[in-house]
Amino acid sequence: MNIDEDNIKEQLEQTEKVEMPDEKTTKSKKKKGKQDEEILKLTEELGKEKEKAMRIQAEMMNFRKRKDEEVANLYKYANEEILKSLVNIIDNFDRALSLRNEENKEFLKGFEMIRTNIMDILDANGVVEIECLNMPFDPNFHQAVLTETREGVEAGIIIDVLQKGYMYKDKVLRATMVKVSE
Repeated sequence: MNIDEDNIKEQLEQTEKVEMPDEKTTKSKKKKGKQDEEILKLTEELGKEKEKAMRIQAEMMNFRKRKDEEVANLYKYANEEILKSLVNIIDNFDRALSLRNEENKEFLKGFEMIRTNIMDILDANGVVEIECLNMPFDPNFHQAVLTETREGVEAGIIIDVLQKGYMYKDKVLRATMVKVSE
C-alpha cells in the first residue's frame, strides 16, 4: 500500500466514526415536528371554539334580555284589548247622553252612572283622554279625517274632535279622529 491508500483508509475510518444520524433520531425529530404542528393546529381550533362559545353565550344573553322585555311589555299592556272595548262602550254612552232632553233625563242618569264607573276603571288602569282641540296636528296621536279652511286659524291646527282618542300608559290606545284646518 502506498501513502495515498493509507490516507484514504484513514479517512474512511474517520468517516465511519463520525456519527451519522440514525433512523431513530430522524424519526424522533420528524415525530416531534408533527406533534408541534398538531399542537399548533389544535390550539388554533381551541381558540376558534372558545370564540364561538363566547358568541353563543352573548347571543343567549341578548335573547334573554329581549324575552324579558317582551314579558315585561306583555304584563304592562296585558289589559289593552279589554280597555279598547271599554273605550268603545264609553263612545256609545256619550252618544246616548248627547240625546238628552226632558223626556229621557231621568232614564239617562243611569247611563251617566255607568259611564262614570267605566271611566273610573279606565283611569285606574292608566287610560287618559288625548287632549287636542285647538292644538297642532300630530300624526302620532291624531287621525285626520277631514280638513277645512277656517279664517283666523293657521294651517295644521285641530278645529274639531270627531272621536276621542285615548292613551294607555305611554302608548296610544286609540288615535283621536279630528278635523284639521288647511
